[in-house]
Amino acid sequence: FVVAVVVVACCPRNCAMVPRAMAGLVPRGTRRVPRMQLRGFSEVLDHSAYLNMILNAKVYDVCKRTDLHFAPGLSKSTGSRVFFKREDQQSVYSFKLRGAYNKIVNLTPEEKAMGICACSAGNHAQGVAFSAAALDISAKIFMPQTTPNIKVDAVRRFSNAKSEVILVGDNYDAAYAATLECMKAEGRVLVHPFNDPLVIAGQGTIGKEILEQTTKEEVEAVFCCVGGGGLLAGVAAFLKAVKPEIKVIGVEAIDSAAMTESLRAKEIVTLPSVGLFADGAAVARVGDETFRLCSNHVDDMITVSTDEICAAIKDSFKDTRVVLEPAGALATAGLKRYAESGDREGGTLVAVSSGANMDFDRLRFVSERADTSETHIAVYIPEKPGAFIDFYRLIFPRNVTEFSYRIGGNPASIFMSFQATSDADRQKAIDSLRSSGYDVLDLSQNELAKTHGKRLIGGRAPVELTAEEGLFSFEFPEKPGALMKFLEQLPSDFNVSLFHYRGHGADVARVLVGLQVPSKSRPHFREYLAYLVSKGYSWKEETQNDVYTRFLLTRGEVNNSKARHGPSHPPPLTLTGSSVTEPT
Repeated sequence: FVVAVVVVACCPRNCAMVPRAMAGLVPRGTRRVPRMQLRGFSEVLDHSAYLNMILNAKVYDVCKRTDLHFAPGLSKSTGSRVFFKREDQQSVYSFKLRGAYNKIVNLTPEEKAMGICACSAGNHAQGVAFSAAALDISAKIFMPQTTPNIKVDAVRRFSNAKSEVILVGDNYDAAYAATLECMKAEGRVLVHPFNDPLVIAGQGTIGKEILEQTTKEEVEAVFCCVGGGGLLAGVAAFLKAVKPEIKVIGVEAIDSAAMTESLRAKEIVTLPSVGLFADGAAVARVGDETFRLCSNHVDDMITVSTDEICAAIKDSFKDTRVVLEPAGALATAGLKRYAESGDREGGTLVAVSSGANMDFDRLRFVSERADTSETHIAVYIPEKPGAFIDFYRLIFPRNVTEFSYRIGGNPASIFMSFQATSDADRQKAIDSLRSSGYDVLDLSQNELAKTHGKRLIGGRAPVELTAEEGLFSFEFPEKPGALMKFLEQLPSDFNVSLFHYRGHGADVARVLVGLQVPSKSRPHFREYLAYLVSKGYSWKEETQNDVYTRFLLTRGEVNNSKARHGPSHPPPLTLTGSSVTEPT
């Protein structure tokens, strides 16, 4: 194996540094990439030098040979054999430990005695802290003051007594400036997160392991997330030396595509701003050395949206029961995009699951945006009793995930989200609505609707339309058909004036309903509530809730209250106010 590696590595084609054919990015040909000086290094390293550095990397002092995990669910959905390279299994839950340790362990005794410094708001900082502790040397790690406490605490947890975490500045640039000042003042060695040959070589050991773990597979492509480009450069340098027929593809968030833009322009491009959702890969400017290597060895770049990243987190969880961070799921998102595009027979695809340092507070957003089968629509329906159920029957049995409406005149405008089984099923549902006379507006790709609009549906209703209205919250077991059953049980002589339902995958469904109940129908209404209780439903009247009067009723004279004070609390429709004690 070693002899074969040396022969391939020394082949003239590889040593000539011929650029890879980048689909849509770098034209085919034999143009040499200009040699660039790497700051701190006296010469530009050739391909065989990187191969040698990767084969001799000392990462296994602290890193583990992570699993190559077969993904049955994603394999079935993509028609390919899909594997995850599980870098979330490292001690710091990220691949960054490989590069950081390989850089630090190769320092001279004198450099180790002077100590190291680094700047990072994420996984690199944890890798540096862990490595410094393992080698018993001093590290100063600079992080922006705005860094979430969960990340600061993680770095401190891995640090030894000789090291220090310093919070400075309001952004990365300010923290990096402080890092450089420390390096100059104290003579410390900077451990760069990506633009360093030893760091790149450390990350390149992932490519070596992928080849060792796929001897029974014909690997078509390997996908790597891209921030500054260290991981992609290292993996590509190794794979193109040993098995060049394997495609190496980088994946970036569409709003942080510094490498994609740089390769397209054939020079390093600095982005004016970057998105922060995939914060572990949010880099405005890639490294000069990583750019040089990627220009020569990377086959293609793919950019993905926030929704695609969230869906990839969900897909990874289904197959591994691990929640990846957004940057950690970039490769999987790119793999899915690649598998779905073009005419290709299913081959073996590998995605590097690069990290699982997920902020818990982000899970709600990820869960909501992960469902790419969800279709968002706005529809006009007649403002009359029974219109709700007539409309909903055209969607059923598809799962409705959200349903919002507030009375405001005829026709009524509602917002609905439902899950289709396929693109064809989604279009069939929309066509069915339109053929039945409904004016349907598809909002599935409308970012404003998904982020803000659906939460602002309705608002205050005109006074003249809210006479004898009461507001009720209902809870009932969440199961297929439960919402349909609830709507079918609503008596036809009660007009629905407000409706909101959002499915969260919980065991209990929660629905907020405004009902207009004439005085003569109150006894019937109380009988209806009692019937719901007998069927396992619970209810609570919210008519006197401050949120109702403040945000859902029009300011004006209500029960002789002046507008400057806002609407007063309308009288409740029930005597007890909830189903805790059955109404009479």
